[in-house]
Amino acid sequence: MRCPFCREENSRVVDSRTSDEGSAIRRRRECLSCGRRFTTSETAQLNVVKRSGASEPFSRAKVVVGVRKACQGRPVEDDQIAILAQQVGDALRATGNAEVAAEEVGLAILGPLRELDEVAYLRFASVYRSFDSLEDFEAEITLLRAEGEPTAHEPALREHADVTPARDSSPT
Repeated sequence: MRCPFCREENSRVVDSRTSDEGSAIRRRRECLSCGRRFTTSETAQLNVVKRSGASEPFSRAKVVVGVRKACQGRPVEDDQIAILAQQVGDALRATGNAEVAAEEVGLAILGPLRELDEVAYLRFASVYRSFDSLEDFEAEITLLRAEGEPTAHEPALREHADVTPARDSSPT
């Protein structure tokens, strides 16, 4: 590790400990040339493989930007979005894979986002799953209503999307 002060490459580790709930290692180092101390942090890099086949490092900031767009105008705080992004990163790292598909990132966002705000979930899902029609929205809302107990935000979802089941128009 190169010293940030004198640029010498030789240093020794004085202290090591885990940080960020075990997802990183913080090392205190001492330069063997100038004697000054500095801190480094090591994390395992998680790469995202995009649909095009290109690979790029996982970016929690990109998750925040995407979720923030879905939450625009909703009663969701920046702290909640930051926690969600951390949960997504932790879940993806917990798989133990060095690379994950972009689709897995989207799936990892959907669960926590639904718990946070169902309208934001629906917005995100509509982009992530490429909804093409009103029927796609209706089907997703029907699934939301059918799964589990209603959450605190479900009444808001019903106010904004009054969906009635399709009726069979064939003669009986």
